[in-house]
Amino acid sequence: MKKLLLLTAVAGLFAFSSVNAQVIKSPKLSLGAEFGFPVGDSGDGTDFGFGGSLQYQHPVAENLLVTGSAGYLNFKGKDFDFGGVTIKGENSGYIPVKAGARYYFGENFFVNGELGAAFSTKSGSGGSTAFVYSPGAGVEFEVSDKSSLELGARYEGWSKTGTFSFIGLRAAFNFGL
Repeated sequence: MKKLLLLTAVAGLFAFSSVNAQVIKSPKLSLGAEFGFPVGDSGDGTDFGFGGSLQYQHPVAENLLVTGSAGYLNFKGKDFDFGGVTIKGENSGYIPVKAGARYYFGENFFVNGELGAAFSTKSGSGGSTAFVYSPGAGVEFEVSDKSSLELGARYEGWSKTGTFSFIGLRAAFNFGL
């Protein structure tokens, strides 16, 4: 079943790559809303995350851009009930800073990957910094000559002593520079 899903995804990428390719000639600045949904063990103590991000995209070759992004994500802690005693989950804020690349297949579809660091906003010994890796994909719709709307999804992992991972969704508005 997994092989069939993988083959379908690869065939879809080749089908979309035959569409007229978009040539990106100028840099873009993107402002987006971010949502994070923890997966695996990360969901044991965390419900979901939300925040915003700013991303700079600079063309380096046909259909290839380098990216730099920074933002803020706040993850809501889960409440636990122990025999009638509720322990409130603690919210956690992070500032992820990443750099990477984005490649466009066809006119609107892209894949991207970023690496960086996530800095905890917690002061003192409770705060920490984690290594970030984030592969993803998305679609972009032009709304004028120099602006577009973007919808993207990614898997993001934050590694320090263990790995905190989530599925991230981003809805953004891109401004041509």
